[in-house]
Amino acid sequence: MRAEVTDWGLLWTFGRSVLRAMVTVRRPRSSGVSTVDHHRLEPILATVAAGGIEHLAATGDPLNDYLEHLSQVDPEQLSRDEALAFWVNLYNAGALTVAAEARALEAGTVLRVPGAFQRPITVIAGETLSLDGIEHGKIRRFGDPRIHAGLVCGSVSCPTLRAEPYTGEQIGSQLEDQMRRFLATGGLGINRSDRRVSLSRIFRWYGADFVRPRRMPTLLPAAPRSILRALTRWVDPGDAAWIETTTPDIGFQRYDWGLHCAVA
Repeated sequence: MRAEVTDWGLLWTFGRSVLRAMVTVRRPRSSGVSTVDHHRLEPILATVAAGGIEHLAATGDPLNDYLEHLSQVDPEQLSRDEALAFWVNLYNAGALTVAAEARALEAGTVLRVPGAFQRPITVIAGETLSLDGIEHGKIRRFGDPRIHAGLVCGSVSCPTLRAEPYTGEQIGSQLEDQMRRFLATGGLGINRSDRRVSLSRIFRWYGADFVRPRRMPTLLPAAPRSILRALTRWVDPGDAAWIETTTPDIGFQRYDWGLHCAVA
């Protein structure tokens, strides 16, 4: 789930969402060789890039058609990388439908959409799934924390939506690029004069995934310094060396849930 009222409210709801997904959502099993054509997502991304969520809300049919296209896929017939790309694209397309609904309701945030992350949004291989179910029950079980730089929630502080679909052939390099760009564009801010590092609040909520990726999805929190240490592999080498030698103070940024989606 990517929604909050307060941090404590989020953590409570977040914990319940993770536990529910682990109990009710089937673990992803991908051992096939099939592929998925994600070209239908390209014009949707172009629409958001050109006019934002407002234009997407006015042209919802392509997005619905893409979700319908994905609903015909059996992810168990895909390779691991192909399946991960499938689930990430599906999540982001679902999040865009929620953002478009918020815009149509003239709401200033996806938090105003009833059940935005908990309600059923699609049926895949006979399994009814919400955005929470897709994120915690499917995507995080792949054990790749870089997905947190690839998933969007239609809000100002969420990562930038990639301008191209994720693909099985390229998802490793795409997520690597997403992580580096997210940290470089505000996800990790350095104030050398104050000897302080500020991290996106995403790392407060999901930082343990970077510290203990083999246990994803994990509910046990991680210490801020352990999170920062895990993130340095994706930052500029000079900044990483400064962090290592300085031992800066660490803070987490306020999360802006204003309705927004940037594409780059």
